[in-house]
Amino acid sequence: DSLLIERLSILNKATPFDLAYNQYTKAFINLYVNKRRRLSRSVLGLAPLYFPMIEQVFDQYGIPLELKYLAVVESALSPSAKSRVGAQGLWQFMYPTGKMYGLNVTSYTDDRMNPYKATVAAARYMKDLFKMYGDWNLVLAAYNSGPGNVNKAIRRSGGYKDYWKIRPFLPRETRGYVPAFIAVNYMMSHGGDHDLYASNTLLYRKRLIVRSQSVFHNVTPLGYGTRKILKFAYV
Repeated sequence: DSLLIERLSILNKATPFDLAYNQYTKAFINLYVNKRRRLSRSVLGLAPLYFPMIEQVFDQYGIPLELKYLAVVESALSPSAKSRVGAQGLWQFMYPTGKMYGLNVTSYTDDRMNPYKATVAAARYMKDLFKMYGDWNLVLAAYNSGPGNVNKAIRRSGGYKDYWKIRPFLPRETRGYVPAFIAVNYMMSHGGDHDLYASNTLLYRKRLIVRSQSVFHNVTPLGYGTRKILKFAYV
């Protein structure tokens, strides 16, 4: 454990998040680096396709760049991901929240599955959540379970605004959310130390010439021009 603690401590010094090491984060680190290695290799392969765009958007909105790892927790970097409760896309927006942040859904298009538009919406949502709580770990909890559940947990804890102190009062899924985020931070930074490397065999790439944003609802030029050859991955 001492090596994991040391590595997380170094990562923790460079982030506004509290990358705590405990039994919960240890279990999720084990999940990502040992039990779900195929998934982790896939994520490492997809990261170069999506992280530059996410970092650009987050920088524009003043969001910590480490929050790009939340997309791994949410969707394993799959823009077509759909949860059993109807959340969709890279950032797993439910319909009402997506609509609130400008994501249009029609019979033919779903902006929640547009990586760029969904990332902009996620950045705006996270910024609003930070205004509420002033703590990025609580932002993570609220992103997962909604501000109502976080506010309820704060009240039940006696008024604490600390994720680890309100954790017992959060919904079951949210209790594992921040530990999973911490584990992904670790895996993306130290995957090689566990013999984890990007998997190219899971990727199928197509070159697309984007002439108009209206042509492909899940392709956006990302600010680099309306006529641009892009590579996208489908898993």
